[in-house]
Amino acid sequence: MKPRNAFIALVALIAIAMGTWTSYRLMTPPPAPQTATVFPAATALPEFSLLDQYGNPVGREVFEGQWDLVFFGYTHCPDICPLTMQTLASARRRLAESGQDPLPRIVFVSVDPERDTPDLMRQYVDYFGDGNLGITGEPDEIRKLAGGLGIYYEKTAVVDDTYTVDHSAIVIVVNPRGEFHALFGAPHEVANFVHDLPIIMVQKQ
Repeated sequence: MKPRNAFIALVALIAIAMGTWTSYRLMTPPPAPQTATVFPAATALPEFSLLDQYGNPVGREVFEGQWDLVFFGYTHCPDICPLTMQTLASARRRLAESGQDPLPRIVFVSVDPERDTPDLMRQYVDYFGDGNLGITGEPDEIRKLAGGLGIYYEKTAVVDDTYTVDHSAIVIVVNPRGEFHALFGAPHEVANFVHDLPIIMVQKQ
């Protein structure tokens, strides 16, 4: 085969290979979350005025600039809250070990502001790792944030000055624009967050 013909044949083979690869890429759907619900269009969080675990005032803008995993609970919760927080902490650690960047921040919002002072929230969220955010404050302001995200909670009957709080167990994903982007329903497992979060955090809306 003449050099010129060989060159033309090589170019043709490369073109065919590139076309095949492109067709494969177009036909193969991108990976999708397995358990999380991702909304077709993210929605803005409601306006609110609360306190972080250091007593500093925070509003809707506290959710801007990073991905957040938001869980509503209370520090006296006997089971669901500590288990969920530990699951989120373990998932975040696994993501860090795998080289995931960025890493989501864990946010714990109190549904029991009567007992959950900023200092108590600080001790609680720090137990589950560094960089976590705790939010508490006036009951009406908690209602604004919870209601805007579809979070249910209600204090049970008081017995001997003690009570529990029934509440939703979902984990909400807030994107860096401060928008309600996705959610994880209970029961929560580390593997679900480790698989779905990297996919969610590269999605464009």
